[in-house]
Amino acid sequence: MKRYINKALLYAILAMAGGVFYREFTKFNGFTAQTTLKAVHTHYFLLGMVFFLLLLLLEKNFSFTGAKTRRILTAYQIGLNLMAIMLVVRGVPQVLGTALSSGMNAAISGIAGIGHILLGVSLVALLVQIGHSVPAEKTI
Repeated sequence: MKRYINKALLYAILAMAGGVFYREFTKFNGFTAQTTLKAVHTHYFLLGMVFFLLLLLLEKNFSFTGAKTRRILTAYQIGLNLMAIMLVVRGVPQVLGTALSSGMNAAISGIAGIGHILLGVSLVALLVQIGHSVPAEKTI
């Protein structure tokens, strides 16, 4: 359970750093339009910090952590961080006004898509694992 609280703390720090970077980088460059940098803060808070805090509560109640959990959560974290990195990689050129080639644009979208796939598959696998650990309700 200590591992989950440490991961939640790590992602809270990353979320705050992402939020500060977004605010200061756009302000420094005089940028006022929409940018994907804005999403880094909320993605890390919800998919990182809140996710691991919920896992902490679920582990306390259902003791679902097994041999597969570490692999599933590793895939989840790779997907989350890959997605966040691609938000930054796309957002910085938006703020700087740098035009991306169609190949670079497609590469960023493709890598972000891989991150989303990893997140989705690992989330479903984790929910299945948790579902197997929840005791069946008794009927009267």
